[in-house]
Amino acid sequence: MGLHPAGRVADYTARGWWRADTIDSLLRARTAERPDRPAIVDAPNKPAFSDLPVRRLTFAELDAEVNRIAAALQRHAIQPGDVVGLQMPNSVELVASLLAVIRIGAVASPLPVQYREHELSLLPKLADFKAIVTAFPERLGGHEMTVLGFGEVPEGVVALDNEPPAEPEPHPLDPNDCVTICWTSGTESTPKGVPRTHYDWLAIAEPCAKAPELTADDVLLNPFPVINMAALGGTVIPWLRTGCVFALHHPFDLPTFLGQLASERVTYTLAPPALLTMLLHNEKLMSTVDISSVRAIGSGSAPLPEAMVRGWQERHGIAIINFFGSNEGVALLSAPAQFPDPELRARYFPRRGFPGTSLKLADAAGKEITEPGVPGELRIKGPTVFAGYLPGTGGDPFDADGYFSTGDVFEIAGDDGQYLRYVDRAKDIIIRGGMNIAPAELENLLQSHPSVADVAVIGVPDPVLGERTCAVVVAAPGTEPTADELLEYLRGRRIASFKLPERFEFTDALPRNPVGKILKRELRQALA
Repeated sequence: MGLHPAGRVADYTARGWWRADTIDSLLRARTAERPDRPAIVDAPNKPAFSDLPVRRLTFAELDAEVNRIAAALQRHAIQPGDVVGLQMPNSVELVASLLAVIRIGAVASPLPVQYREHELSLLPKLADFKAIVTAFPERLGGHEMTVLGFGEVPEGVVALDNEPPAEPEPHPLDPNDCVTICWTSGTESTPKGVPRTHYDWLAIAEPCAKAPELTADDVLLNPFPVINMAALGGTVIPWLRTGCVFALHHPFDLPTFLGQLASERVTYTLAPPALLTMLLHNEKLMSTVDISSVRAIGSGSAPLPEAMVRGWQERHGIAIINFFGSNEGVALLSAPAQFPDPELRARYFPRRGFPGTSLKLADAAGKEITEPGVPGELRIKGPTVFAGYLPGTGGDPFDADGYFSTGDVFEIAGDDGQYLRYVDRAKDIIIRGGMNIAPAELENLLQSHPSVADVAVIGVPDPVLGERTCAVVVAAPGTEPTADELLEYLRGRRIASFKLPERFEFTDALPRNPVGKILKRELRQALA
């Protein structure tokens, strides 16, 4: 049964926003076009985190591996519509298993490798897993599901390496079928299940492939875990759309990552803002790295420091693409073709979203905001937006007009109101004596200081003002910034005095969830 109502499907397909393609049909098309071309390659340090060999497959070899795993799943009673969990580091085996689950009409639910017994006692029950393909069978217990794995596996686990080559029984795929259940990052609470269709994923992936101008001649290096929108919509499906080479990485290892940029002649990759800032400041390290093949880097999940985006373009000739997204379907990006000025690209998103996407800002009463400079919650509907949370994991996230309420605060900007500027998450806004302070603004300013490698700004309780502002700073290598130095730097940027942090804490690293988002809840608890 399809996730989206028939009326929406008819409307969006008539407008060309959704098409009859499926993720599996993309793989089949690329295999037919270029069977002997390189398709996918493991990271060279795979033996450090796995007992599996490094593999490099052509499209024909990948398609055969997908068939083999798909037939094995069917042999072990996995049927169309069954949910299959996936918990493995990025590898050829993970991607082939994902595509095999999709090929037989089952539903893939990728899980972060950091999830342990607590999460694995909850999520499989919520999504009714029938099986799980895992590198960590020891974390499972008390589940009535089939457990499968690669390499050496304990008793009771199906060894997929021992399954013979075979063709799976064909199953017709409807692009409105549920194809994945991803999980929200869970920075504040239990993760919510986000079911997705082929329609959704392909609508997201098309602009994500267009922004870096991907073609079949590119080499795409993905260092993000294949568990959510950033990797699936930003790399996996763009790879299948174009037929380029897909190089895998993760768990993250900086020397290996930098080595892959050179050895694989990578043209496009992704990286978090903090890493790009650190590398830009470390000229000694960058002088030893060959990044001559890299044309563009996608980044996001946090506001991009303008100095960082400008620095990569001016020093290295590499365009940083600004992405803002969520598992539920928020999909904004600022590409070099639209924003040749790197500072504008870092600061703004187009007010017009992806094709067919309708965006609006709403105040606390739900009234639409149309004037510039007034913060409001971003609400969105269109072909990238999901149909609703998995039952039992989240409430109704849509307003009366069918717009998804994101919880993200933006404001209209630009001389002609043509831009959106990110303000912050609604729940992260600091209210100091009745004045609203957006941590993202301060974080962006502080990250432009050469001695700051990473920073999080939070509110800490105050009996008089309600909250005071605290900046938690990770110093750049070889530097020792002081609170007075950073405060004076902010004063030099001429910001309102009530926004200035009243407390600075210095730490070696910020706590992050499995997809790299800062766990501000943990910082608040530690510093309250």
